[in-house]
Formats: sequence, C-alpha cells, structure tokens
Amino acid sequence: MDQQLLPSPPKSRTEPDGSAVIRVLSYNIRSLRDDEEALARVIRACAPDLVFVQEAPRFFRWRKHAARLAAKTDLVVLGGGATAAGPLLLCSLRAFVERTEDVLLPRTPGLHRRGFATAVVRFGAARVGVISAHLSLDAAERRAQAGLLLDRAGSLDAPHVIVAGDLNEGPEGPAFGMLAAALQDCREVAPWGGGPTFPPGAPAQRIDAVFATGGVGVLACGVPAGLAGVAPADLLAASDHLPVLAALHLPAAP
Repeated sequence: MDQQLLPSPPKSRTEPDGSAVIRVLSYNIRSLRDDEEALARVIRACAPDLVFVQEAPRFFRWRKHAARLAAKTDLVVLGGGATAAGPLLLCSLRAFVERTEDVLLPRTPGLHRRGFATAVVRFGAARVGVISAHLSLDAAERRAQAGLLLDRAGSLDAPHVIVAGDLNEGPEGPAFGMLAAALQDCREVAPWGGGPTFPPGAPAQRIDAVFATGGVGVLACGVPAGLAGVAPADLLAASDHLPVLAALHLPAAP
C-alpha cells in the first residue's frame, strides 16, 4: 500500500454562484465486523459530505449501528441500510435533503438480495441525485443490475447524479464497462491517490468506484492511502476493502 504523503484534494465549499465542491467517499464496511474505531478515523480524516456505504449492518438493531457510525464520524444517516439490502448513505449537515428512497432489486433464487440506497440532495444551489450500490457476485446478475442502476440514475429527476459502490468486478468487466460508458469513471478522469481497492493489504483489483454524470467536474479521485490522518494500520483494520475518495464540483441548478 502506498504510504507516501498525498496532497489534500480540494476541500468542500460553496461558491458565490451557488455551485459547490463536495467530497464523497465510497466504502464497503463489511457489516462493521472489523475495527469500528479505525473505520471512523479513516472516514473523519477524509472529511466527506456524502458517504456511499456498502455492506452496512442489516440485521439485529441495524439502525442503532448505522446511527452510531454516523455519530462517530460527525455525519447523519441519509437513507438505506437493511431496507436497501445493505447499501447506506451518510451525509454531513451541509446537505439539504429533498427526498430519499430505498430500492430492492429482483431476487435471484440462491443469491443474496441486492438493493440501492438513493436520495436527492442540495449543496448550495446545486442539486444532485446519489445512489449507493453493491452489485452481485454472479456475473449475469451483476450485468443486469448495472442496467437497473443506470435506469435508476436516469429516473432521479436531478441535473447531476453520483453513483458509487462495490461493483465486484474491475474496469475490464461488462458491468463496470456499462457504467463507465454512460457515466464518468471519476478515477479515470482525475486520478489521485491509489487505484486498486481490494484486498487492503496488497490491493490488486479496482472493484470499488465513483461515477458521475457528465456535468459534474471531477477534481480528484482515488484511494486515500497517504492522506493526512489516514493511517496505513487503520486502512488495514477498518474493512476488507479500501475506500475511494472523490472531490467533485457540482454546477448550480439553472
């Protein structure tokens, strides 16, 4: 894992014209089965406005667990969790929430139920739809879910959309490729930090990603290994995935 000190990506701010720079973080947290304090330290050091969580707790007292993580990271629960089959959204108090919706996808017998956590929020005068997703381990189902994800992104009725999650395949895969053909693959547009996200000790696969619609300005995107406050030991202890941090510019709504 690269431990070289990284330059900080642009910080969150609202511009005089109402446009906004935001930080978004995508993170598979493995149902909080690892070191929760290390996880919280990583998230806080990234200073995100939105966190796209995958594998949030889904069973006994799952809402309590989600609220505890939000409190430890100075964020609030926006939506998702068990009602979205695992994807969760957290946000900072900068976000003005217009609406949220948890979506369950068709179940394939013998496979884990999947879903999307979705919302439309505003930062300043910028409106953006957001979707946290965790695609199937099965290749055929994964590709079908990528199509459903694009359909959902197009139905949010927002001028900009950010999609982030664990795709369970890299850029060479058909599901990843489908998303990258329709949306900006933020890591490809503005690489920063590390690329591969799995496994954390010797990352070799980029299976976690942040995508955005064409009007979104991508300022930086990558694994925050080496960012000030993000300790290598915490990245190893927090989860079996590495997070992806992106700094994005959202134009003001016309």
